[in-house]
Amino acid sequence: MKPDPHAAALAIRPAAETRYDAVALGEVMLRLDPGEGRIRTARSFLAWEGGGEYNVVRGLRRVFGLRTAVVTALGDNEVGRLLETLIDAGGVDTSLVVWKPDDGIGREHRNPLNFTERGFGVRGAVGVSDRAHSATGALAPGEVDWERLFGELGVRWLHTGGILAGLSDSTAAVAEEAMAAARRHGTVVSYDLNYRPSLWKAQGGKVRAREVNRRLVGMVDVLIGNEEDFTAALGFAVPGTGEELSGLDPAHFEAMLGDVVAAYPHLRVVATTLREVHSASVNDWGAVAWSPSTGFVRATPRPGLAILDRVGGGDSFASGLAFGLLDGRSLADAVELGAAHGALAMTTPGDTSMASRAEVERLAAGGGARVIR
Repeated sequence: MKPDPHAAALAIRPAAETRYDAVALGEVMLRLDPGEGRIRTARSFLAWEGGGEYNVVRGLRRVFGLRTAVVTALGDNEVGRLLETLIDAGGVDTSLVVWKPDDGIGREHRNPLNFTERGFGVRGAVGVSDRAHSATGALAPGEVDWERLFGELGVRWLHTGGILAGLSDSTAAVAEEAMAAARRHGTVVSYDLNYRPSLWKAQGGKVRAREVNRRLVGMVDVLIGNEEDFTAALGFAVPGTGEELSGLDPAHFEAMLGDVVAAYPHLRVVATTLREVHSASVNDWGAVAWSPSTGFVRATPRPGLAILDRVGGGDSFASGLAFGLLDGRSLADAVELGAAHGALAMTTPGDTSMASRAEVERLAAGGGARVIR
């Protein structure tokens, strides 16, 4: 039987029986942005909130109008309250935040900082994280009432990923606990591999990352990554490229995703963004996805995409993809929405998207950048 391109990729709980369309489990950082300058020479910074898992539900709320919340931990001091205010401004429910006591000088339960400069031309973007001993990194199993969240309140979609899993042994266990509870109550679980070498460096590098991620992927419905994540975080090679990618032929990545699906046959959707960096300001951008009901689909390729701030592009792809699937659209439509949203998010500063749903829909449908009057 041939795959049906219009078939639904997932069985998703009805909105009417849930409090939330989507909940993220992850760390939220205070991003300090020197604008067009550099971290080392900056005298002032713009403050934003951001985090790999959080960015997805923030986009689902602000861009697509869904009901979202974040499960995270914050240190109970003025910086934590600033982060709470920023999350509130993004429309994401903060009632599930775990507040950790402040000891006055940040020996533990710190609120993490992320200094990020955007890059331009031949100068690549730079991120410097200050996240050790964070409140989220101290989260442990048993601190969140998952049965109340998924059973009593109801959630259609849980999103988490490899950044949370890499913070500490306890956060990997929290992710496992949350995903198990979500699955018991029929909540779709998505996981973005989001491999960060800096997170795993002191705890076993790629070997440990692959061990943890392989265990967690066994509990996932929707698996997301970028062009390097599936190799770094799970150990799947892209045929014809090796560890150092040269060219982003979608067919090579479809072959790799086929290997992923063979190893994890329970997966319902697997998707990857495709990015080739010509300079910090110009990237080729695309995506491919797979489900058993549709087979492989490819987003419209965008060669020579102009980039203002690349951070958060992959998270916005995940957000658009999740919205399409939550909205009952085909996987082909969902991957187009994801790729369009990611492209638009990289035209504005900050981790989180400033696009509108109308802009995303227009671009996904083939619209261009002419002036709208």
